[in-house]
Amino acid sequence: THGSILLGGRAGERAGADSMFTPDALASRPRGTSIVKDLLPFLLAGLALIGSPGPATLSLAACGAAFGAQRSLSYYAGLLAGMVVVITLVASGVTGLMLAVEGVAPVAALLAAAYIAYLAFRIASAPPPGEAAPDAPSPSFGGGVFLQLVNPKAYAAMTALFSGFALLPGQAGWDSLLKAGLLLSLIALGNLVWLTLGAALTRIARRPAAHRAINLTFAALLLGSVAFALLL
Repeated sequence: THGSILLGGRAGERAGADSMFTPDALASRPRGTSIVKDLLPFLLAGLALIGSPGPATLSLAACGAAFGAQRSLSYYAGLLAGMVVVITLVASGVTGLMLAVEGVAPVAALLAAAYIAYLAFRIASAPPPGEAAPDAPSPSFGGGVFLQLVNPKAYAAMTALFSGFALLPGQAGWDSLLKAGLLLSLIALGNLVWLTLGAALTRIARRPAAHRAINLTFAALLLGSVAFALLL
């Protein structure tokens, strides 16, 4: 009797194990359980959205061209810190609640347009780095934070990336942390590339006329980028 119970138990275990691999059981398993499945598409989408021209990236390149890379590092750090806040607001759902309040979106758009217009003027009127006064102000850490907080592209990109991919299905907290870490790394690297490119243009264009043309071009692109973002 005891042996039959053991045989019966083992048979039940085998039957239970076999049932895990039936077509119905396999079809019911959660999809996307492997992080590798969505990681590459997520990174490629992040590069496309984060690295493309926008108010933050163009303003950083323009600052590099107008003020030099070293004097623009505070602004670079501010943009990164501001993005930490944006990611937190998007991942927590606060952004959706705020935009649901009537009047919030237009006010944010006006603030973004006003600050970027001011920044474009500062860039267009900046003298070559070698001719600027040592105590002349350059875009600050707080300015970078503020720009990200009112940057419509930042919210649109983060919302698309956070809602469009599930790197760790069923683990919302860890999934958000992983996405945030990956995106901040991409943003830090991408912004550094934009800053370096802007500063490189200044080193290439030594003549004041060429430097002024570069500044005016970046100022126009910056105004165009925010206009395009607001019209989306």
